[in-house]
Amino acid sequence: MYSCQALRRSLSAGEHDQVLSQLYALDGADSSLAAARARALRVVEAFQEHFAPKEDTPAALFSGPGRTEIGGNHTDHQHGRVLCGSVDLDMLACAAPNGLNVIRVVSEGYPVLKVELDKLIPRKEERNTSAALVRGVAAKIQELGYPLAGFDAYVTSSVLSGSGLSSSAAYEILIGNIINHFCCGGALDPISLAKIGQYAENVYFGKPSGLMDQMGSSVGGAVAIDFADPAAPVVEKVEYDFTRSGHVLCIVDTGSCHADLTDDYTDITREMGAVAAHFGKQYLRQVEEAEFLAAIPALHDECGDRAVLRALHFFEDDRRAAEETKALKDGDFNRFLQLLRASGLSSALHLQNTWSIADPKQQAIPMALAMGERLLEGTGAIRVHGGGFAGTIQAFVPQEKLAAFKEGMEALLGSGKCHVLHIRPVGGCVVIK
Repeated sequence: MYSCQALRRSLSAGEHDQVLSQLYALDGADSSLAAARARALRVVEAFQEHFAPKEDTPAALFSGPGRTEIGGNHTDHQHGRVLCGSVDLDMLACAAPNGLNVIRVVSEGYPVLKVELDKLIPRKEERNTSAALVRGVAAKIQELGYPLAGFDAYVTSSVLSGSGLSSSAAYEILIGNIINHFCCGGALDPISLAKIGQYAENVYFGKPSGLMDQMGSSVGGAVAIDFADPAAPVVEKVEYDFTRSGHVLCIVDTGSCHADLTDDYTDITREMGAVAAHFGKQYLRQVEEAEFLAAIPALHDECGDRAVLRALHFFEDDRRAAEETKALKDGDFNRFLQLLRASGLSSALHLQNTWSIADPKQQAIPMALAMGERLLEGTGAIRVHGGGFAGTIQAFVPQEKLAAFKEGMEALLGSGKCHVLHIRPVGGCVVIK
């Protein structure tokens, strides 16, 4: 166990460079490792400044990574299959027990957040806040039978806001790992921590999210998930080293705003649900594709064309997610890219989540996709990222085209809008015990 002083000394001496490299220096650059080491030191120093722990207080570093959706666009809420992965942008925290009955968290740039452990029922006034997530994670872990104890934490984040990388899931997994380390002896596995995070987001935060975000953040690497039974999803870690693919993962911020898109997202689930209801089912995964195809003439009149197209997207992208997983397991990256391109086309034409009908003049995602296609010149793959309608796109760019792709996208959207990411092999974790 390290005190803060010992943790700083060991970081400065490079004793933890190997583990930092696994999380943050996936490009192999010495500068990336140096930046990771400096960031970890800054977090420990900020923790000391804010909480002034005793010299013998054991401290540790924790990470909750962002996640990227790789396959299965809007399939999870219909109990479908997805492929996702953790990325090398994360929430990093230094934390230590405080001997109190309260959790205190300082997120960089924000005032201290306090959650008393004897008052863990949901609070209406905390909905949509970080405090709700902390309270919800703690409450669920206590419900599972683990005794809670207070701790202090200082958190910094590199997860891009509004990027579709799911900062809320990263935060839930971060807090879950801290409690798991200090209160549960590490007994909770990544899948359990993901379910705990989803519970906090659904019940305390007030967002009816699926489980993909938390799984992608918690498990690490590329993860295939089958949500046929959401209470017991089938989770498979896909062993594939993306750094050897000859391609670089880019997330491009189109600069468009996610505000007021609730109706757009709701329409997708409502319309897919209406098609399922035609067959007496609640979710499309429960419907046979052949039955759906045979019923399209009736569905055209009953549910409308857009609902039929969105259901068609579900069946095709659900299948593609499984095929993408197989392609990676087989080491066939060209096949993977082919499937990714098909998924992007289906999202645009069938799912129709690249722009909002509420503001048809705003078509930042289609514009970015069009320009990205030109820059890629038939290579790589590019698609909408996450929920869609606004926000970000995802591209796998050949290494030799990266400089031109980044320059072209930022000429269109502005400096700093194209972010190079890596699929990191480790999910939420204790970085340094």
